[in-house]
Amino acid sequence: MDSAEAPDTREAIDALVASVLPGVQAGERALVARALNLVEDRRAEARPRIAALLRALGSGRPGGHRIGLTGPPGVGKSTLVSTLAAALRKRGQTVGVLAVDPSSKRSGGALLGDRARIDTDPDDPGLFVRSLATAGELGGLARAAPAAVMVLAAAFDRVLVETVGVGQSETDVEHVVDTVVFVVQPGSGDALQFLKAGIMEIPDLLVVNKADMGEAAARARAELLGVLRVARSAGLHSAPLEGGSDVVLVSAARREGIERLIEAIDGHAAAQAAAGALFERRVRGQVEWGLRELVRRVGDEGVAREGGLAAARARIETRVRRGTGPL
Repeated sequence: MDSAEAPDTREAIDALVASVLPGVQAGERALVARALNLVEDRRAEARPRIAALLRALGSGRPGGHRIGLTGPPGVGKSTLVSTLAAALRKRGQTVGVLAVDPSSKRSGGALLGDRARIDTDPDDPGLFVRSLATAGELGGLARAAPAAVMVLAAAFDRVLVETVGVGQSETDVEHVVDTVVFVVQPGSGDALQFLKAGIMEIPDLLVVNKADMGEAAARARAELLGVLRVARSAGLHSAPLEGGSDVVLVSAARREGIERLIEAIDGHAAAQAAAGALFERRVRGQVEWGLRELVRRVGDEGVAREGGLAAARARIETRVRRGTGPL
């Protein structure tokens, strides 16, 4: 049954979810693609189907670890995603990749630049790559990104989310992933920009790519460690890792430092698990995206009539915690 043709009856929606859900949870790529097609449907009549599928996905196991890779354009995010995915596959873990691309001004579709740069084996059943167009959305992600990440997390052990080249206010990735990796390159001044930017508060790990540049890479790492000291003293950043392990040197092109990066990512995940913070992080993310979707649908005046943003946020959080929302 094509979701675009399914009648909006409870029985049809339940049948659609039942036909897709087991295959998604088993990591079957054809059904993962079908589920992604469903959640990317922006028509109003698709909302009940999307909501039913996401509730079903959210009511089971917690899903795979969600890792966001962001940073300025040109730092090698796509190469790093490709190399990181390959290293995780060697460990026997399945990987889903969501590459968020700028939109074509003519068609509105993804330009697919990121996806073209991600080197994958099309015959590998444990690796799946999907592109999403931003469709004019700010924040470095696409509108359907939260739902797409939920689908991929139900299907794969790890989900890698590559954002559009991020700027000072494009921090949405923190609302859809468990670990945010901010990537910079030597000699670009990114460390100083990081100090100025609104993005300073969101990374869990910092990566200096192109470490084969030697002294310049070491200097960039030292600058970032200095930035972190300043940020922490001001109460703006509190990554759980210590001893400089939250600033990792890698060379994605040469496949160097990737194991250290995986260890740092796993260390952050373990720290979250020990603190019981993962569930709350995911709740906060769903609430923020749900609130944004509400404002998009009804506008500021509609939210005001419902009691304002604080009241709307509280209602959405209640639904998220009950497993009935926000989408």
